[in-house]
Amino acid sequence: MRTQGRPAGAGQGRPSGGEPSRDAGDDRPLRVERALRAAPAHAVPEALAAALRRAYPQVSGARLLVCDYHSRVLLPVEPLTAGPADGEGPAAGALAIRQSNAGRAYLSRRVLLSASEDGDLPSATTTYIPITARGERLGVLEVNSSGAWGDADALAEIGELLGTALKVAWNWTDRYERARRRQRLTLAAELQWQLLPGHACTDRGFSLAGHLEPAYSIGGDNFDWSAEHDHLALTVTNGAGTGISAALLTSLTVGALRNARRSGADLGEQASLANDMVHVRYGGREFTETLVMRIDFADGTVHIIDAGSPRILLLRGAEVTRVPLEQQLPLGMFPDTEYRPQRFRLEPGDRMVIVSDGVFAARTARGEFGAHALEQATRRSRLQDAAEVPLTIINELIDYHDGTGLEDDAVVVCLDWHPSPDDGTASVQRLRDEPEP
Repeated sequence: MRTQGRPAGAGQGRPSGGEPSRDAGDDRPLRVERALRAAPAHAVPEALAAALRRAYPQVSGARLLVCDYHSRVLLPVEPLTAGPADGEGPAAGALAIRQSNAGRAYLSRRVLLSASEDGDLPSATTTYIPITARGERLGVLEVNSSGAWGDADALAEIGELLGTALKVAWNWTDRYERARRRQRLTLAAELQWQLLPGHACTDRGFSLAGHLEPAYSIGGDNFDWSAEHDHLALTVTNGAGTGISAALLTSLTVGALRNARRSGADLGEQASLANDMVHVRYGGREFTETLVMRIDFADGTVHIIDAGSPRILLLRGAEVTRVPLEQQLPLGMFPDTEYRPQRFRLEPGDRMVIVSDGVFAARTARGEFGAHALEQATRRSRLQDAAEVPLTIINELIDYHDGTGLEDDAVVVCLDWHPSPDDGTASVQRLRDEPEP
């Protein structure tokens, strides 16, 4: 087993000096891209396999593996001729992410090769290509061949091309959603997962990832983000209630916040408008606890409204501290509520970990998980990629529950701040209210 080339997605979402390097006369990745563009949404894997066999004679077959909702196994996208799965129980062909070559490629975001020698015959080679789209890991492409094929950059580029094609095709067919399910989702979980912007995002100056648990029966917790040319908008919602009622309440909250944001409202107006919409519907009987944030790319200033219980930890070096915020009223509790943003500033290398009360307030017979355990889990994850941190903390929470299911919804979001030198840096400033306009 050996590793090849740059991490997949290393050039996505960031300014660069051009296309990935490859031989000037090698147009094979371009031919693969054309085949992906022409493929029907439901037939992307088959179109890719055929294009690879035409462009690379050594290739004998390819299989698409997608990550399940728990982010713990990779599941094969079954051939179009295969019968429907029953949607219950362990899926055939599931590969544990932390115990397989495909999983190693997925975690490292690097192309891996596994070759078996057989005397004088050409070695049978399996290539594992991570599939990414703007920093989000979607799965792995497993390619069988009679020897090495393609250079490292070309293989990584194929993974990125496939990731982009899958992101587009995903909304046109249920094939890939079905493939990543080891069991049936509850209706509430179906609504919640469809609200999410993705699992991860990498762009200029930041890396971002989030995870929901219990993945197949989540109720009201949620996160949302949107990256613009000059800022990142981020919200984390701790939903109220359970089941479908919690999912509907959160759907209304997220939809109202998006509507206000996309209409050009500032942070305070976004919270106020969402508050009014929730109150009109529920009359104060139900409400959501939400963090509404905007991070400016120019200097790392975080504008934030704490309308509830989600908690922020800041990891700077090896030191973990809780970001102190003035807690304001949850969204929907009272009509005509005004919200005032506060602000603080990130330094290059900072990491923010945001969790719902289903993490820090989770209780078992051993007591509350608590702030201390959360800070320790955050500190232990400091050498991990941002994409790994949410699941690492969730796993520690599950271990605290002795491996049993969580009683409350839990959401973890991780943001790494790594601006380029021309983005500027700034010293930490005291948390303060936004000035009046």
